Amino acid sequence: MKLFIYRIYQWLIATPLVVIASILFGGLTCLGALIRRNHWAHYMGVAWGWTWCTLMLVRVKVVRSPLVKKDTSYVFVANHQSAYDIFSIYGFLGYQYKWMMRKALTNIPFIGWACRAAGHILVDTKTAAGIKATIADAEKKLQGGVSLVVFPEGRRTDTGKMGPFKSGAFRLAVEFGLPIVPVTIDGAYRVMPRSTFNVTPGLITLTVHDPIYPADDGFDIVQVSRDCRAAIQSALPANERD
Repeated sequence: MKLFIYRIYQWLIATPLVVIASILFGGLTCLGALIRRNHWAHYMGVAWGWTWCTLMLVRVKVVRSPLVKKDTSYVFVANHQSAYDIFSIYGFLGYQYKWMMRKALTNIPFIGWACRAAGHILVDTKTAAGIKATIADAEKKLQGGVSLVVFPEGRRTDTGKMGPFKSGAFRLAVEFGLPIVPVTIDGAYRVMPRSTFNVTPGLITLTVHDPIYPADDGFDIVQVSRDCRAAIQSALPANERD
């Protein structure tokens, strides 16, 4: 009975409100870009993610390593359980960052336009010139405490367990000499798995692990990928590990 009441609330009350919020915060993000307000897009993203989680009755808890400093740029590497990974990171991660996203996603009305206005890093891998431009754009933006958030699996899990990691995030860390911070997202799959749009109210925990710094001769990409994966899995329930 409680779930039936929640479904009515989700679709008739919460969903219209989050759609309105998405349009509002997306529009304000675009406006902020026009008037060049520093960090405006970050605050709009925080408000949007917080609103989405709160209205859907999803709680978010953040466990932070004290070694991750807000005035340092990092590459945050997280597992990808659900669409709620994005909402929880936007609303609760607590650091200035840019997403790395496919350029085609910016064609989505309001949200895509807002992502472009917010200065997120748009990936163009169709040509060598496009790849070079992507790297140059990222290098310019990832300074002064502005970090990058990447899902190295590339897509949401179908089963709740982590998929294989792609090397792109780690290659960028090597390219820019940035430390890597593993982030565990636990609970988002139970809130809304890939197979449904129905939400189950619950708790999502973001665990921000200790940073991994490059050695004097840089990162061993294979080893740092393994280290990140091990750190992320250490904060997951046993049934969601490999």
